[in-house]
Amino acid sequence: MRKFIASAVIGGMALAGCTETASDTEAAPETEADMAMAMISEADLRARIATLSDDSFEGRAPATPGGIAASQWIADEMARIGLAPGNGDSYFQPVPLVEITLDEDASSFDVFNDGASMGLTSGESVVYWSKRSESEVAIADSELVFVGYGVVAPEYDWDDYAGVDVTGKTVVMMINDPGYANPDGEMFNGRAMTYYGRWTYKYEEAARQGAAGVIIIHQTAPASYGWNVVSGSWSGSQLDLAREPGTGTFAAVESWVSEDMGRSLFAASGLDFDALTAAAGQPGFSAVEMTGLTASGTLLNSTRTMDSRNVVGMVEGTTRPDEFVLFTGHWDHIGVRDVAEGEDGIYNGAVDNATGTAAILEIGEAFAANPPERSVMILAVTAEESGLLGSAYYGDNPLVPYSQTVGGLNIDAMLPAGRSHDVMVVGYGASELEDILTEEAAAQGRVIVPDPSPEAGYFYRSDHISLAKHGLPMLYADAGQDLLEGGVEAGEAFSNGYRENRYHAPADEYSADWVMDGMVEDITLFYNVGSRLANSQDWPNWYEGNEFRALRDAQRPE
Repeated sequence: MRKFIASAVIGGMALAGCTETASDTEAAPETEADMAMAMISEADLRARIATLSDDSFEGRAPATPGGIAASQWIADEMARIGLAPGNGDSYFQPVPLVEITLDEDASSFDVFNDGASMGLTSGESVVYWSKRSESEVAIADSELVFVGYGVVAPEYDWDDYAGVDVTGKTVVMMINDPGYANPDGEMFNGRAMTYYGRWTYKYEEAARQGAAGVIIIHQTAPASYGWNVVSGSWSGSQLDLAREPGTGTFAAVESWVSEDMGRSLFAASGLDFDALTAAAGQPGFSAVEMTGLTASGTLLNSTRTMDSRNVVGMVEGTTRPDEFVLFTGHWDHIGVRDVAEGEDGIYNGAVDNATGTAAILEIGEAFAANPPERSVMILAVTAEESGLLGSAYYGDNPLVPYSQTVGGLNIDAMLPAGRSHDVMVVGYGASELEDILTEEAAAQGRVIVPDPSPEAGYFYRSDHISLAKHGLPMLYADAGQDLLEGGVEAGEAFSNGYRENRYHAPADEYSADWVMDGMVEDITLFYNVGSRLANSQDWPNWYEGNEFRALRDAQRPE
């Protein structure tokens, strides 16, 4: 296996690498497990993560000079390690995007109590934007209505909009779904978030209901991230897939407010925040007018269309090249934010997701050295941080028909916490891919466990869901928290520390002090799962009763 040494500079990247093989410097592996471990190189992973998260790529925002350079570097790396182009003769799948940038100095959005401003302050107590492509979007004197969780779910006999006409009004709602408030009940999926709990769904449903504005009240526990993530992720330019004129349904204003501001809004309207939000989680809840409160705002936007790109390479199968096993990971991150002089404004995204990109490249290199019976596609997608846009585009425009795609594995944000006794499955209990993972984990002396925070909705927050919604069985797994060194307590502390201090923050940077043995073991496991699939005739499906089973059955009726 080739060893990897790289440096990247925007405007003129230099790639230096030696082609020394593992057998030149390491003892020959004696077992299949040893061989897999030998193919997954810590040195390669470190170098790729360090390169992708270097300041020179300026946070890898799509369609920026840094993002363009990063995606080109990935394509060059695919070619270097022996992957063939995955889209005809190209390593790129163009993804048309529209960038909408709010002129914050010239724009305004506030809530008024009988005409008096409530003092919403951008970044501190509110973050707002519009996904409409008009240069000016305005709402005036839009009455506020609290609609609970903002959910319409016929299968659960749940409709937060029942009996109320919100046309032209501004709807206020909680994050997550009613199951979060009733973890021991039978509504929704209990503590495990459903798609109805995702902020993307809430904005979409409010627009379908005719709302002019949408306000989501942030709370750290049900959101599973702090206000800093909201203010950091939804300020600045926003991206969406470029759409035909007149298509797409969006409220004029989409926003978040802090919990403190949410409580102030309720108090100003004479409502009990705790009592009413508790009631919103119970069957039979009815929307409540927030008397005396109105929203007004004028948003001035500049727009531009652009092409970002998914990067795709493949290893052709030796006996069944028309059947594909898929590995995905997003290459993009947040980019650069304006900060005070002397502060760090580059969101490097070392964990999120230079790690996953490095992992799928390493897996691709291993398959290129040992081509399997089926073909393997390595897909690095763009604009995940903007709403899973690159994977959504691939989902609607697959390069390989779903009927010929066996299944896939997504890798997103691997923590350098060290080796673990367990392997966490996000969306546990979904597909037969978990059966293969269970066996391969056992071969490493490990067990698979469910995601310990299903209420965070991680199954709906990464790129695999864009493909799952088209019926393709997808596995999203990560290291567990029961570390060999320090156990569950150490694992939870490491995970919490990352989420609280580095997730979607400039502090998400690579360090030579990272402990990599766990990452190597996990990537080896994921390679082994893919190798099992790629060297078999199996077609794993979703488990019976899964929401995506019918779609897959239609794709492969036999």
